[in-house]
Amino acid sequence: MTTNQNDHSTTEPIDLVYGLEDRPAITPSLFAALQHVLASFIGIITPTLIVGGVLGLGSEIPYLVSMALIVSGVGTFIQARRIGPVGSGLLCVQGTSFAFLSAILAAGFMVKAKGGGPDEILATIFGVCFFAAFVEIALSRVIDKLKRIITPIVTGTIITLIGLSLIKVGMTDFAGGYGAEDLGSPENLTLGFLVLITIIAFNRFQFQILRLSAVIAGLSIGFAAAWAMGKVDFGGLGDVTLISIPVPFKYGFSFDLAAFIPIAIIFLITPLETTGDLTANSMVSRQPVKGPVYLNRIKAGVLADGCNSALAATFNSLPMTTFSQNNGVIQLTGVASRHVALFIAGILVFLGLFPIVGGVLQQMPKPVLGGATLIMFGTVAVAGIKILAEAELNRRNMLIVAISIGLGLGLGVAGVPEVLSALPDTIKNIFGSPITVGALTAITLNLILPDESSAQQQLDRSDETAAEAVSGDHLEADGQSSAATSN
Repeated sequence: MTTNQNDHSTTEPIDLVYGLEDRPAITPSLFAALQHVLASFIGIITPTLIVGGVLGLGSEIPYLVSMALIVSGVGTFIQARRIGPVGSGLLCVQGTSFAFLSAILAAGFMVKAKGGGPDEILATIFGVCFFAAFVEIALSRVIDKLKRIITPIVTGTIITLIGLSLIKVGMTDFAGGYGAEDLGSPENLTLGFLVLITIIAFNRFQFQILRLSAVIAGLSIGFAAAWAMGKVDFGGLGDVTLISIPVPFKYGFSFDLAAFIPIAIIFLITPLETTGDLTANSMVSRQPVKGPVYLNRIKAGVLADGCNSALAATFNSLPMTTFSQNNGVIQLTGVASRHVALFIAGILVFLGLFPIVGGVLQQMPKPVLGGATLIMFGTVAVAGIKILAEAELNRRNMLIVAISIGLGLGLGVAGVPEVLSALPDTIKNIFGSPITVGALTAITLNLILPDESSAQQQLDRSDETAAEAVSGDHLEADGQSSAATSN
């Protein structure tokens, strides 16, 4: 979410032109790096554009987009280069995570409701994200044990909730954006559907490079159409500064417990997604996917995710995660060399230094962005449903999923938040997040409800033992009877 769009493919890797530790020449390295950047660029900047647009951050958006690109570049370098115990040592791109969007928007609205402006909103978001990142840093040390508590039923439920709760944001942008005077106008819907249809068409092409560029193609065509319709105005670009200088906690530093809890919960889930992404990356890079080398790589990769998220908050960007779509680029190019990450990092940092990039992207009309994000958020929800479908949906697990999604969507901002109106503001803010309600419900029910499959397995084993004992008794009795007859 992705979206950091997670497709943990188990397809056999193609023959690699350059292995993990090979050092390609500049030309093939640059060519491979550009394809990685194209595959991840929209995923890196879109969460920032959404947060900036929905929360009304206005003139701050170009700087925030610049920071997202710079931090992604630095994070990619750390993840691939491996500094001490931090980093998987694989060619994987770090980018802004879609999974946190719902919780971050809820935090922003919380501050806005108290009369806070852009600085106060961003100070709270980045302050909370900084502390929450240490949840993932701590969990990286015990990631192998975490799966015993955060099961596929819990993970699938939460990821589904994340996607479903964000679809309202995507659909609102599709129609024109929050507060738009022409919300739902034919022009807006035409632009949204144009982007949607373009992405679908590119996804059906046989060539993988065209499929990988489907979102960027859809946004480009939609942007061009919007420009032709007179919906793009570059008049405000003259106010954008020439160079973006990273400033630690530029907007200040604030903390709010009600905003912290939903984000911290998502930091419980993203390590499991990262584990899947790094496993897929190991497979396409022809690296071990079991044993001590693999386990250490996973722990170091998840640790890098947490450290990069803390770094992102420090330098005014949203939490980071390992992107999965870049595994497809490795298969496409046959280049798995982690040294290519230096070129990827350089390109991202270079783009981030110039706020004009963010300024141009800020002019993208909401329906154009909505046409793409609607698919992205839907993909997040489907990824969660896929995890649930692959789990054992017995009576117990279906009950957990049903109650968690029902309470999450019902009490959350997408449902009927008025249900909590009589409660204190702190409780209302905490449980007003669909992610918090759904996650806490799923984790609690998963711990307290007896696992039917385990109980059934124990019963089956008991029946087998009893059957063996009875069979043994019969054999012994038959033997004794035979002996008596013989005598």
